[in-house]
Amino acid sequence: MILLANILKALSVIVEMANGLLTVYKYILIAAALISWVNPDPYNPIVSFLYRMTEPLLSRIRRYLPDTGALDLSPLVAFALIYLLQIVLLDTLYQYLFTASLTLRLQ
Repeated sequence: MILLANILKALSVIVEMANGLLTVYKYILIAAALISWVNPDPYNPIVSFLYRMTEPLLSRIRRYLPDTGALDLSPLVAFALIYLLQIVLLDTLYQYLFTASLTLRLQ
């Protein structure tokens, strides 16, 4: 039982790390949205990094959004989807795995 409890605890730590990585990605999305308001140099390494990190997700979201002209709502939709994923899936999974590992350790 201790082995299974340790495996469940390790899985809960992996879920917690994924949650942290998604939080970092949300900050990257915010930075990319803010920098898109100005005319950035596309050859700047920071701008290039932000573009490479966010554009694969944002381009997929833009396919499903209606054309709103100059207003790009894809970062807002991505932010909301990540937030829902963190709350609904990852927090629930973390609580379940952590509680199950504690229960198995106490037996």
